[in-house]
Amino acid sequence: MIAGLAAGAVVLALVVWLRRAFLVVTVTGRSMTPTFEPGDRVLARRGRARTGDVVIVGPGRLVIKRLAALPGEPVPRDRVPALADVPEATVPAGKMVLLGDAAESSDSRQLGYFDADRIVGRAVRRLARR
Repeated sequence: MIAGLAAGAVVLALVVWLRRAFLVVTVTGRSMTPTFEPGDRVLARRGRARTGDVVIVGPGRLVIKRLAALPGEPVPRDRVPALADVPEATVPAGKMVLLGDAAESSDSRQLGYFDADRIVGRAVRRLARR
């Protein structure tokens, strides 16, 4: 009986850790086409991200985009018209540049900087394709 309780506690601890370390999101829009299609389920690991990673951004409605630049990195002016006239040569502290893989994505090309603390996690694997 004690072995069964111990095994149950281990399983519960594992489930709690997995829920804190990972999340699963379903892609709803076309902004990351062709990398991710609507209906794709994506496994994301919570925590830090690097430039080039596909990130999940929240809170509230989750958004999936590619991280183009972090604070202190050069502004990718050639790819982000909304930031072409911004005087800073580098992304300011607390901000980031996000781009969808599709040209019609609503991202930093139109909206400018996003708050860097909104990153929920980074995509690590497609679990299922619709």
